[in-house]
Amino acid sequence: MIGRLQGILAAKQPPELLIDVQGVGYEVQVPMTCFYDLPELGKPVTLWTHFVVREDAQLLFGFNTLDERALFRQLIKAQGVGPKMALGIMSSLSASQFINSVQQGDLTTLVKIPGVGKKTAERLLVEMRDRLKDFGGADMNTGLPGVVATAPVAVAVSARDEALSALVALGYKESVAQTMLKKVSTDGMSAEELIRAALKSML
Repeated sequence: MIGRLQGILAAKQPPELLIDVQGVGYEVQVPMTCFYDLPELGKPVTLWTHFVVREDAQLLFGFNTLDERALFRQLIKAQGVGPKMALGIMSSLSASQFINSVQQGDLTTLVKIPGVGKKTAERLLVEMRDRLKDFGGADMNTGLPGVVATAPVAVAVSARDEALSALVALGYKESVAQTMLKKVSTDGMSAEELIRAALKSML
């Protein structure tokens, strides 16, 4: 079991990272709410991880805090929720936003998350309510700090393509992702900013 990685952020393409740990590159998938808090490329990074072994793949998921990882582990225990859907849920809502939605029985917000239909949302409300009753603390809110834009117009096109690819990887149909991106201004925005704005447009 790989529980934590500490190394250099070598590459990032939402929602996947490459972390160089003493010459070994680890591919890690992270929710977008964690992605926004990452340092610049070439800087040290520490992630709490969850390792998933399947017959056809070995997947590593990363989180900035232990609380975020704990929430992910609770989510994948819910009926009908696998790692990919859990990643989509945590990309669409911060940990605190998800917990508030569950505690308030907010079905409307949950069904807007990719892959979460009405039945799945109803199961989440029932199964997660007791599990999350005393979950986490004041630090659950990731804050979603702003990301510094790279600015040049030439980058905006590739940033939009990168954002589209990330949204599809998070579970949105390409046509839906295209519509989401049309709702936001793309001028001079980084891929991270585009993704964040697109996700907010759905809530």
